[in-house]
Amino acid sequence: MKVAEETRTAPPPEPASPIQHPAFPKSRFPGDVLLQLRTDTLGFLTRTARTYGDAVPFRAWTWRYLLLNDPEAIRDVLVTRAGQFLKGPALRRATSTLGQGLLTSEGDFHRRQRRLAQPAFHPQRVAGYGAAMAKIAARTGEEWEKIGDGGRIDAHEEMMRLTLRVVAKTLFDSDVESEVDALGEAMNIVVARFIRAVAPWGPLMNRLPLPGNFRFKRARRMLVDTVQRFIAERRAESARGRSDRADLLSLLLQSRDDEEGAGNEGMSDEQLRDESLTIFTAGHETTANALTFTWHLLAERSDAEGKLHEELERVLGDRLPAIVDLDRLPYTRAVLAESMRLYPPAWAVAREAKQDMEVGGRPVAAGTIILMSQWVTHRDARWWPEPELFDPDRWVPGEPAHDPDRPRYAYFPFGGGPRICIGEAFAWTEGVLALATLARRWKLRPAVPGRPIALQPTITLRPKSGLPMILQRR
Repeated sequence: MKVAEETRTAPPPEPASPIQHPAFPKSRFPGDVLLQLRTDTLGFLTRTARTYGDAVPFRAWTWRYLLLNDPEAIRDVLVTRAGQFLKGPALRRATSTLGQGLLTSEGDFHRRQRRLAQPAFHPQRVAGYGAAMAKIAARTGEEWEKIGDGGRIDAHEEMMRLTLRVVAKTLFDSDVESEVDALGEAMNIVVARFIRAVAPWGPLMNRLPLPGNFRFKRARRMLVDTVQRFIAERRAESARGRSDRADLLSLLLQSRDDEEGAGNEGMSDEQLRDESLTIFTAGHETTANALTFTWHLLAERSDAEGKLHEELERVLGDRLPAIVDLDRLPYTRAVLAESMRLYPPAWAVAREAKQDMEVGGRPVAAGTIILMSQWVTHRDARWWPEPELFDPDRWVPGEPAHDPDRPRYAYFPFGGGPRICIGEAFAWTEGVLALATLARRWKLRPAVPGRPIALQPTITLRPKSGLPMILQRR
């Protein structure tokens, strides 16, 4: 017998409850968060922001953090309320390496130093270095000619050598060709030391009689001696009445503080040493990394590479780029901008709260470290559709990928506010001219196709084991 089916009205579904995430990352065992932060820094920060939101408190050892990923809140910390924060503890510890330069100094001293250094980095001054930048990049291209089509290079090593030559010429008006390899190695040792600055036990390790500590002291001594040699030469030239050089060091020597009550004094030799060491070390490192990752990304996107070459052929033909070409190379600049979005040389900015306050809607105690990561924010899908895609058209007005309404601090490769990188105009000029000079004649292809880049986030973001690539003449 067939049983009639009973018709029933299903009860209305209960409203879905919102997903409740924990307020912050939980440690699975003592030291777990610190271990993740040390061994998988970029992955930990990305997972934390995507899982817990735009303002995430967490602890790593004895340090309290607030990871901030909202562009407006980032602007609030870096710009609007900049005076309520100190720089992060990692940079404070970096004084043992760089001294009291612009990157590490604080308060009134930092403001005075910035006033003294600012004229040396005025865009009109930077424009005067354009020809030297292009010629030095062309020298790199000549060396690639000797290696030949199909030759293998380490792109990171090549870009480090190029930018070291540029900073030596523009900072000291010197050709350091005979010293470039030794200086480059010393730079690598000094930069690698910054990894300890984010470890609570870093200061203790720095005092131990370890082989690495002796290597660091020798490397730093070499850099300091080089800088002091140039300062002494400039002082001697000044005493003889010669002051016709236009390099950055000469401009720093001539600078005077005209602010009322400042005494119209210049920098002492110690201040000149620290500022020169900061520019010498950080000034070439960041641009070299940006250019390195740019070659990697162009090799993966032949369409973007083709647009770059078309612009260079149309604007430059067979000549070297000049400073007047910067505005005529918008796509070249877009390529560099997009590279710094995906692989920002400065991958995080830290500030320490001076007092109890609220940040990003969260109460924070004095001493909390506000961590703002360019790596995380630059890859947030809310601001960047297909965030992992290398697409220079994002920066070209009129292109579908361009978004003029994107929040200002969804992209902050040079920081922001009163501590924004003083060398931003220098970096853009050098990066565009170097890329344009080399890409006119060369393509680079991965030596091992498909192999991902291992990243090393120290004071900057760099490839951990270099970037082997194959030269391909255009």
